[in-house]
Amino acid sequence: MNAALTIPALYPLLPEILLGLGAMALLMFGVYRGERSVRTIDLASIVLLVIAGLIVLALPAGKLVTFDGSFVVDDFARFLKVLAIIGSAAAILMSMDHAERERQQRFEYSILIVLSTLGMLMLISAADLIALYVGLELMSLPLYVVAASHRNSLRSTEAGLKYFVLGALSSGMLLYGASLVYGFTGTVSFVGIAHSAADAGSGLIFGLVFLFVGFCFKVSAVPFHMWTPDVYEGAPTPVTAFFAAAPKVAGIAMFVRATVVAFPGITAQWQEIVVFVSIASMLLGAFAAIGQRNIKRLMAYSSIGHMGFALIGLAAGTSEGVQGVLVYMAIYLTMTLGVFAVILSMRRSGGMVESIDQLAGLARTNPTMAFFLAMLLFSMAGVPPLAGFFAKFYVFLAAIKAGLYILAVIGVLASVIGAYYYLAIIKVMYFEEPAEPFYSMPNELKLVLGVCGLFNILFFVYPGPLVGVASAAAHSLF
Repeated sequence: MNAALTIPALYPLLPEILLGLGAMALLMFGVYRGERSVRTIDLASIVLLVIAGLIVLALPAGKLVTFDGSFVVDDFARFLKVLAIIGSAAAILMSMDHAERERQQRFEYSILIVLSTLGMLMLISAADLIALYVGLELMSLPLYVVAASHRNSLRSTEAGLKYFVLGALSSGMLLYGASLVYGFTGTVSFVGIAHSAADAGSGLIFGLVFLFVGFCFKVSAVPFHMWTPDVYEGAPTPVTAFFAAAPKVAGIAMFVRATVVAFPGITAQWQEIVVFVSIASMLLGAFAAIGQRNIKRLMAYSSIGHMGFALIGLAAGTSEGVQGVLVYMAIYLTMTLGVFAVILSMRRSGGMVESIDQLAGLARTNPTMAFFLAMLLFSMAGVPPLAGFFAKFYVFLAAIKAGLYILAVIGVLASVIGAYYYLAIIKVMYFEEPAEPFYSMPNELKLVLGVCGLFNILFFVYPGPLVGVASAAAHSLF
């Protein structure tokens, strides 16, 4: 037994170990120094995440397996771990000025994000049902706390409670599904489940359905999306920015790895479920957002729609489809972080505003911010030659090659309908009489908006590196 836990066995876990020890050290420092330590802990958390990301990239090439195959580091895991770390580090960076101005500085905030990121990295590498559940809960528990972190706000407390109750329900269903899968196959390992799937019969599909309930909840796909608009609107805005970015990456990673690796023998059955979830998410995201006047609620419905588009790639069930999912998630992360950088800058003398009408005339009061927001919204709508067009192009292409023509057509129609509410925001910014100007944008938010905006505008010039890395990551699963 001791031989299994020698240092080389822990080598693939170096980023996770670093984040765990670092979070504990920062917690001790915060308890000792009190609220004076907030700025230091925020910056240290970002440095910790960056170092963890560099370690992920520095791990030896190929497939690293430890803990009897329950923890895997392959190209797929590396790609998504780096995305999750970027999302978490950007979320902490974007929250620093907001917390200061709102008098909401708490040293626990960035430590909770680091711990949640540790759960995400665990989840992305999980290769059996127990590791998957441990990673999922480690990711989710800090999220419940940060959703309710604005203690004096009724909306924030309600958001945290709602997310916690529904999250616990979905975790229970996922666990029930895992127990059924184990009962019918006699193993929790994804590879073992794949070998036993042929003999397991219809009971396995029953277990798979319950697993999918948990997966859909975590990526806020229809019909388990109910929490998303309320939690996005109620949680403090930097927390919403975090929710919309990094946890979605880990959720999609769990969805793709578990489905592709553990259930290749019943692809036709799970394909039907994924196709339904994908269509329902795209259509709900397209139609429900049309009437929204609160920009955070609109982003919630937008994210439901985007998860539907990403799942088109998984529905294809091919290496090309998974490549499409990975490219989609990378581009989705930049679009979301960029838009939330603008939402966090919507501040006037009376405090933060969230109504879309408050963006009126932004093109005249702050033309640079309006230009970048317009480009990001065009990208979200899938307008060529912006990055969002390529994100949709790769998943649609995979669906067509897999013979899922109707899914691809519905995806295109949902894109057209969804474009309406993105264009409506652009109309408010460019064609309405200017409202009172916002305060000047903090430097951290300028940095995030600039990087994300330029990435989306210039992606078409040189898409090769991202597409190539995504292709290698997808092939490592098959």
